[in-house]
Amino acid sequence: MKKVLPFILIAVFLLAACGTSARYAEVPAAPDVYNYDAVTGGSSAPAEQFAPIAAPMATAGPGTYEEPASGVVAADGSNVAAAQVERMVIQNADLAIVVADVDARTKQISNMAVQMGGFVVSSNMYQNYASDGTLVPESSIVVRVPAEKLEDALKQIKADVVDVQSETRSGQDVTAEYVDLKSRLKNYEAAEAQLEEIMKNATDTEDVVNVFNQLVYYREQIELVKGQMKYYEEAAALSAISVRIIAEETIKPIKIAGWEPQGVARDAIQDLIYFFQDFADFLIRFVIYTLPVWITVAIPLYLVFLGARAVFRKLRGNKAKKEVTSQVEEKK
Repeated sequence: MKKVLPFILIAVFLLAACGTSARYAEVPAAPDVYNYDAVTGGSSAPAEQFAPIAAPMATAGPGTYEEPASGVVAADGSNVAAAQVERMVIQNADLAIVVADVDARTKQISNMAVQMGGFVVSSNMYQNYASDGTLVPESSIVVRVPAEKLEDALKQIKADVVDVQSETRSGQDVTAEYVDLKSRLKNYEAAEAQLEEIMKNATDTEDVVNVFNQLVYYREQIELVKGQMKYYEEAAALSAISVRIIAEETIKPIKIAGWEPQGVARDAIQDLIYFFQDFADFLIRFVIYTLPVWITVAIPLYLVFLGARAVFRKLRGNKAKKEVTSQVEEKK
């Protein structure tokens, strides 16, 4: 058994190497998706956020679609027909909306995500300053909704808002990376099966330990690959929507004695007010902080200057007296 075992182990290693030699570059992280933990093979998102979802490879929707004209090259070098592989696209959206009631709209978006089968990733409420200096609420919320319901979710978020300041859609095609992971998983599982057969026939303790160590390694790789595949599946099945919710008071124009300037005039008046505010802040800081500091530093320097000048003048006067005295003595 000892003579045959090394050759069998070499064959297993060569089989596993076939799945990793043509490996793509390291799998890139999708934007705004819960982080994958490469150590545990799991996700760092809370457990309650991983609601049961349909695998994106099985259903066609905004997150996945079928492309009939091209192929995808797997890690083992095989060309997989596009008709057999559905595109896996991770889609996200970012919006900034202006509403009359920030708190109510934040709760509405949260409830909408839950009703659609998604969940809330994060929600923050904070204070901002309006044009007149008053504090007004503002919030930001990130939700995940099924990819096929992304359009409907965006329509509900933008419904009855005062203004949509910005809207950005982004997508990342991870089909090639997913096919590569499937190919690697197949090779790792084949190596695991062969090592298990060797383990059954091994009798020597040293051989058993060596095979066991290799089994542990390949099983760890299998769990990591499965975790990465689950990461892509959930990221493509659930689209992330980041929403910044701004209070209407923040963008209200300034009113002066009942007059409400618009357009360029409004912007010019606001800029002028901001200038006077900044200038007043500068004067206050200058009088309270900068001027005392300058005085504290300048007075000692000025006293040193006066002392040095007095010494210099005294020395120069003594020198002049000596010169006059020497001239008088020469004339005598």
